[in-house]
Amino acid sequence: MGRGGARTALVTGGSGYVGSHVARRLIRSGWDVHLIVRRQSKLEPLQDILPRAVVHIHDGSTEALLKTVDRVRPDVVFHLAASCILQHRPEHIVPMLGSNIVFGTQLVEAMTASGVHCLVNTGTASQHWGNSDYNPATLYAATKQAFETLLVYYAETTPLKAITLKLYDTYGPGDFRPKLLPALLHREDGARLPLSPGGQWMDMVYIDDVAEAYLVAAERLLSAGAAGLEHYAVSSGKPVTLKELIAVFERVSGRKLAVDWGALPYRPREAMVHWSRGARLPGWQPATELEEGIRRMLGLG
Repeated sequence: MGRGGARTALVTGGSGYVGSHVARRLIRSGWDVHLIVRRQSKLEPLQDILPRAVVHIHDGSTEALLKTVDRVRPDVVFHLAASCILQHRPEHIVPMLGSNIVFGTQLVEAMTASGVHCLVNTGTASQHWGNSDYNPATLYAATKQAFETLLVYYAETTPLKAITLKLYDTYGPGDFRPKLLPALLHREDGARLPLSPGGQWMDMVYIDDVAEAYLVAAERLLSAGAAGLEHYAVSSGKPVTLKELIAVFERVSGRKLAVDWGALPYRPREAMVHWSRGARLPGWQPATELEEGIRRMLGLG
């Protein structure tokens, strides 16, 4: 417990888009929030909450994590740090394995050494290409699955309880990632937009709903409801194709985009079949429809 009996959270990946929103949501709920960041991390997304959060600079070593976790003694660790590369090159392999497997393992080792046993982990729907139980669409997805496999060991040999939230497509205001919707907001009228044929599936989940899922998962871990390892899909429940997404954006914004459909090929292992078999997190459901979310991104609501 933190100050005045408040719960304490330790958040990795807090300088990212999703992580910063999770940290912000925790603070609004009265949690004491500690952030683990790298020295080179850009903290601009956190400027509004930095006065109310404690930042720990991580040097990459297991020893440093052991000390940080032991000093903080969080009630729940929220693990969002990741290297997400959808089309990797050879030079990406070692950094990706370091971020997605080595760092996570160091973190859980530090948790168990300090008697911290509640983890909200982050996975991806792309671990289930073709609507499979497991079939990674990318090497990134394979590394997320590999870390989940490592968690089995800790769950079997320690009191660790972990919930993995598997994310689809997240979006919302202030998105600084190189993704389609943020790019559309700043696109000049009439500028040609080369896209694939547009048949791939996208499951757009508004960022506030995503952050709420992490809070619900934490409460489940702290209650008697969760035990061992659990996995849930953070889905809107209303997937759309890329063509449908563009149509919704045009309708809400009142702008007609100059799209060249088929100018780009589909990426390898594109989501041509939607992963629909993931379980819904008990106590959570999305509250923001796609039209409303885009309206908020546009500053219209």
